[in-house]
Amino acid sequence: MREAPISRILLCWIWLAIPLLAQQTANNGATITALEKKWTDAYKHREIGMLSSLLAEDFVITVEDGNTYGKAGYITHTADSTVRVEIAEQSDVRVRMHGKTAVITGAYYEKGTDKGKPYEYRDRFTDIWMKTDGSWQVIASHYSVPVRQ
Repeated sequence: MREAPISRILLCWIWLAIPLLAQQTANNGATITALEKKWTDAYKHREIGMLSSLLAEDFVITVEDGNTYGKAGYITHTADSTVRVEIAEQSDVRVRMHGKTAVITGAYYEKGTDKGKPYEYRDRFTDIWMKTDGSWQVIASHYSVPVRQ
């Protein structure tokens, strides 16, 4: 009487499942990176409909001066026609997946004019995305200015 031990079957299943889970994580990371770019482009070009679809209803952002805004406040700021964003780009972007939650960190550079006066920002950011009902939305964002020494 030969029986395959349950532990051996379980180990084989895990061994087969690990590459699939790794591939899913990589796919989600690529999806989040693409969504980050879509968000940055929508902000730059004042695409309010796109922004609205990417931001969760309870979205909150903390900006460089410590002020916080919800979804409506952020969209109102983005729609301000006195601000013209010429450059908005991310670099050093890193995605960490935790199930249906993604934590993204990176550097952000923005240059433009506000009421005709030039401005320029170099920030670090952390964004939190969550997959709900099959789609990813950003739920929180934090921007800070690195201290120069």
